[in-house]
Amino acid sequence: MTDRTSFPTRILYTMIRVGDLDRSTAFYADALGMHEIRRETFPEGRFTLVFMGYGNDPSTPTVELTWNWDETAYEHGTSFGHIALGVTDIYAACDHLTKIGVEIKRPAGPMQFAPTETGKKEVIAFLNDPDGYSIELIEVKNSTQNRRFNAG
Repeated sequence: MTDRTSFPTRILYTMIRVGDLDRSTAFYADALGMHEIRRETFPEGRFTLVFMGYGNDPSTPTVELTWNWDETAYEHGTSFGHIALGVTDIYAACDHLTKIGVEIKRPAGPMQFAPTETGKKEVIAFLNDPDGYSIELIEVKNSTQNRRFNAG
């Protein structure tokens, strides 16, 4: 029997790239009724992430708007980034996936950059689904330990 801690536990967010952050946050707020749940600025990486959603609880699924400071437009098809899934033990999950034949595109480990707001690097891994869509695994021990799910 497979240890269930090696499976993702929920959908966290979907990321899309945007060319104008103000225009996009206004659209998601005004046209779709979402609000900004969290913002993360990475000066060294020259990008900003804005998480838009409907709930007040930071653990609710969101849309991550990624603004790469040096880009203003994307060709159709390049604006979709990845689907992020939370997993309790990322190393066990990657081991399980490898054993069943899934290629891990980016091995589990801390992010290269940390956001200015927290200074903490998440532990992540990437793989592709059978159609080539990128899936990000993010280690989430519990809601009080992970910065993306800690409102305080």
